[in-house]
Amino acid sequence: MKYNFQRKHLEAFFWIVAILLLAFTNPGGAGHWSLCPIQNMGWDFCPGCGLGHSISWLFRGQFATSLSCHPLGIPAVFILLARSFTLLKSDIHIEHKFNLKHKWNAFIK
Repeated sequence: MKYNFQRKHLEAFFWIVAILLLAFTNPGGAGHWSLCPIQNMGWDFCPGCGLGHSISWLFRGQFATSLSCHPLGIPAVFILLARSFTLLKSDIHIEHKFNLKHKWNAFIK
């Protein structure tokens, strides 16, 4: 099966890498550098940071802490993983159907 890169594969790759990076970050670490403009302005509350911390706590098995950081962290992981696998699976399924059809046509001849 030949792999053809498509733009939607980039989206799937982005979401999977983002979830993996959040899984390996330390959500409880204080004083760490952040790309978040709200946190860099000195504000303590940021819904985006809460979502990231929620996902990090989820991968550590701390479900109550994950929910307290942001209630949508757990559903976000499942939605993004489902989206990524749907993007990747659709091409494999179409390619597989094509190969079966091609083999069937060769068998009939």
